[in-house]
Amino acid sequence: MTPAELLRVMRRTRYAVEATVTVNSAPQAAVIGVAVTDAFEIVFDTIGASRKAQNLRVNRRVALVLGNCYDGDERTIQYEGLADEPRGEELDRLKSVYFDVFPDGRERQTWPGLTYFRVTPTWVRYSNYNANPPEIVEFEPGDLNT
Repeated sequence: MTPAELLRVMRRTRYAVEATVTVNSAPQAAVIGVAVTDAFEIVFDTIGASRKAQNLRVNRRVALVLGNCYDGDERTIQYEGLADEPRGEELDRLKSVYFDVFPDGRERQTWPGLTYFRVTPTWVRYSNYNANPPEIVEFEPGDLNT
């Protein structure tokens, strides 16, 4: 599994399970629509008053799982990273990536309180249980050059 192959697998997945923690350390999870940049950043939109947004504003650490076990495709990506809410030109760049995956996201921009988060990877694990033995590869940020 090369970084380029990992990027292709990540981009095949439009949804992920995102996990954060509250200020009281309670776990919370949600399904989110994701887009992935060439730098392995994950971009998603949400309402600013949502639990995930509130959690990420207090604790930037987030975990996501991309992939599925449908139709015999048993590949997953565990992804840990740090989230932020980009602004200005950086936000414009990320929204362009997001809208390529979710064209209807342009219409959501009118929703009151809509915001965008970017997650930058700190650790990624690719697991392919289609292979025998399973293929499991871990990546640190410095490994993710395509």
